[in-house]
Amino acid sequence: MSLTNPLHDNNLLREMRAGNTAAFQTLYRQHQAPLYRYALLRAASADVAADVVQDVFMGLLTDSYQFDPLRGNLQSFLFGVARNLILKREEARRRFVSTSADAENEDEDQEWASEDRMEEDEPARQLFSNQVAEQVRQALAALAPHYRDVVVLYEMHDMSYVDIAQICQIDIGTVRSRLSRARAALLKKLAHLEPGNSAVRGGTAG
Repeated sequence: MSLTNPLHDNNLLREMRAGNTAAFQTLYRQHQAPLYRYALLRAASADVAADVVQDVFMGLLTDSYQFDPLRGNLQSFLFGVARNLILKREEARRRFVSTSADAENEDEDQEWASEDRMEEDEPARQLFSNQVAEQVRQALAALAPHYRDVVVLYEMHDMSYVDIAQICQIDIGTVRSRLSRARAALLKKLAHLEPGNSAVRGGTAG
């Protein structure tokens, strides 16, 4: 589910493209916080998250990403741009760091991230305020990126399968499969926690 009004976003976008800076500022205020939170959880680096969010909004302001309202809502589009920017950074880092052939050719069934993933920093830890949540954060950060994507978007941002499929550029069946595997991996990792403390929500999204 989109946390903003797509029609309102489109009106603001139209005004922004006509030169209304106040419209851009409103879009920034509405989307910056959830976008930064996603980037922070996904990249586990405050510096990377800040840079990614800045790049996303600079692209929006200059219309370099050419968002088309007829092809989806702005929030999902911005999350998709952020995800692609993070993936590019990760790919550049993998090229810089010497890795094995197995790490470079990550298998779809791999549940946990390779050891060369970005180190987490204090802002990421501050998103979770107690010991149980800290263990959830660590388990989440250890997931392979393609599993972390769907969990963060579904569990932390309450997005639908449709929105997640659009952001991650995969089909809905793959969203369901990755979410199921990610949940299973997280629950296995967190099996020692008290039953009532699970941070993974149940149910289905449409």
